[in-house]
Amino acid sequence: MNIIYLTDLLGTGVFAVSGTLAALHKKKDHDLLTLFIFAFVTAVGGGTLRDVIIQAYPVVWISDANYLVVITAGVVLAVACRRWWLGILRRPLLVFDTLGTGIFTIMGLEKALHAGVNAWAAVLLGIVSALFGGVIRDTLANEVPLVFERQLYATPCLIGAIVYVLTRPLPIPAAVHFLGAVGLITGFRLLAVRKGWTLPAIRS
Repeated sequence: MNIIYLTDLLGTGVFAVSGTLAALHKKKDHDLLTLFIFAFVTAVGGGTLRDVIIQAYPVVWISDANYLVVITAGVVLAVACRRWWLGILRRPLLVFDTLGTGIFTIMGLEKALHAGVNAWAAVLLGIVSALFGGVIRDTLANEVPLVFERQLYATPCLIGAIVYVLTRPLPIPAAVHFLGAVGLITGFRLLAVRKGWTLPAIRS
């Protein structure tokens, strides 16, 4: 197994935990099938849309059952550890969602580049990979998706993806380059939440 594949599985698992915690946050008594659906759409919704756009068939979770195994494990882990996480993390949903967003932004960008997409379209597809699973998740939870609110949600993904593309020609080890971009997105997003940073409103 190569590092890209393992990282993709890691991002899938992180988003599966995020989707499960989002469902539990909305309602305390979901059954396991409902939790799996939330985890599934969060984990693979954005990546599936990206693969359809770039015509990368078969979609990865259809051809590789390991993704469904990881999603199931994420659901079980989130349910089993939900009270423990709430004890050590003030906002576990935010942490897992932000980490998954960082991983999938850069993973999606790289997959798009390998498919021959131009760099700036790849940036947008990286954002699609990272955010659209959450959009589907929030819609199912009957909540306004975070991407449509003023808080900085898509902006860290955009900045991290652009920095990643601009620094790609530099002689930086691939792992350091990847982790640096993921860390930039994750750190920027968490700091923006902590500081209450928002984009300026445009009024009609």
